Amino acid sequence: MLASLKSCAIYGIESFIVDVEVYISNGLPAFDIVGLPDTAVRESRERVRAAIKNQDFDFPIKRITLNLAPADIKKEGPHFDLPIALGILAATEQVPASALEGYAIVGELSLDGRVRPINGILPMAIEVKQKALKGIVVPLENAEEAAVIKGIEVIGVKSLKEAVEYFKGGFKPDEIASKVQDAFSVDFEGDFSEVKGQEVIKRALEIAAAGHHNLIMVGPPGSGKTMIAKRIPTILPSMTFEESLELTKIYSIAGLLVGKSSLIKTRPFRAPHHSITPVGLVGGGRIPRPGEVSLAHHGVLFLDELPEFSKEILELLREPLEEGKITISRMNATVTYPASFMLVAAMNPCPCGYFQDPFHECSCPPHKVHSYLSKISGPLLDRIDMQVGVLPVAFSDLEKTSSTDSATIRKRVEVARSMQLMRYKGQNIFYNSQLTPAMVNKYCKLSKGEKLLMKEAFEKLKLSARAYNKILKLARTIADLDQSENIKEIHLAEALQFRNLDKYFQYLKV
Repeated sequence: MLASLKSCAIYGIESFIVDVEVYISNGLPAFDIVGLPDTAVRESRERVRAAIKNQDFDFPIKRITLNLAPADIKKEGPHFDLPIALGILAATEQVPASALEGYAIVGELSLDGRVRPINGILPMAIEVKQKALKGIVVPLENAEEAAVIKGIEVIGVKSLKEAVEYFKGGFKPDEIASKVQDAFSVDFEGDFSEVKGQEVIKRALEIAAAGHHNLIMVGPPGSGKTMIAKRIPTILPSMTFEESLELTKIYSIAGLLVGKSSLIKTRPFRAPHHSITPVGLVGGGRIPRPGEVSLAHHGVLFLDELPEFSKEILELLREPLEEGKITISRMNATVTYPASFMLVAAMNPCPCGYFQDPFHECSCPPHKVHSYLSKISGPLLDRIDMQVGVLPVAFSDLEKTSSTDSATIRKRVEVARSMQLMRYKGQNIFYNSQLTPAMVNKYCKLSKGEKLLMKEAFEKLKLSARAYNKILKLARTIADLDQSENIKEIHLAEALQFRNLDKYFQYLKV
């Protein structure tokens, strides 16, 4: 007796189809699973046996051989329970094998036969559609998530018996409608109108939000760095459907969607503590999972008190900042997760916080200042587009009412964002910071006057080639905020002023 049906497996943030083949023969009772199963898959033998018996089906007392193909890729997770159980029932003619054709089946079984929710449903549903299958059978709790993908049947079941009855024609599940709404609260805490003074920092964050540029703020304690950073989500542009889909796949695999809406529409804002581990930041583990840099994809990764993070942790940011992705290599697999985030960092200039402060005297000895600042390496600093010094708020600013609120800033950001989407349509580019060197030459052209200004700045500031490209991308964003098709001297000059941390970091060269 032989039966075959289809399931899905996850590799990175992508899915692939797995053929579940069940062969039942005479001989001593045995239940063998082959095809590189991990521990969770091997343990499915006991869950499947108990679930079949507790749902009033017959479990064959024979030799069962089960193959998960392709056999050269490791299979992980408990979501093979339901297809394995249905494969055994099909091989013993308790469910019509022909009815299983064209469906992918996933789900974890409890011992009493209930179907538990699993992670990674969205990429599985995408793969089912790409392979032109009829539909996918999933746990009922995951059905809304799978229903984001149009053009396939989504069958949500609560138990093994419901799945069997569906394929026998005796059970018709309710139509699943995807609720496309925010998975994160849109009631943002705070508004830019609450920020007193600091107009330069507000402008810097507006530019950063419009072009998805990385930014670091350096200044004394109490100057408002953290307060301003926490209000960044209130001015970020809306996500496109493609961005939402890619981000939702990451959260689905990480297990952060169960019980929430089916599609994330709000840009993430991740603010890990400085005690985070390397695995927590970039991902990894025995079974590689996404880290904070991937959970911040298309959003913001905020690192407060940047030098408090270990130097090892900070150097791990260099690859995702440059490539927009992170590759994790393990003995069993090498996976790549997207990590195109906007890095926003805040730091004091020294342990006491008052190095180079015009109003307070720094109490730190020179070697302490040097040690503190040296945690931020030159290569890492060079990858940050905007470097802004923050001054203390003046008393006169505390009595003023800000005329600029988050809604006003966000409107300007949305206009600049729409210009970028139109300009880079069909090129898999969403914002200016993603431009390649070839694209910089095409979309960030300078006239004679701007070239002379850039040449003078390049030589005076001793910029690297990377910094040169980043300044041009920044100027492109400023021009977009000004709704200008061409980069002008005023745009370039403003971009150059956001590389003004020399008074802090030149200390390391002494």
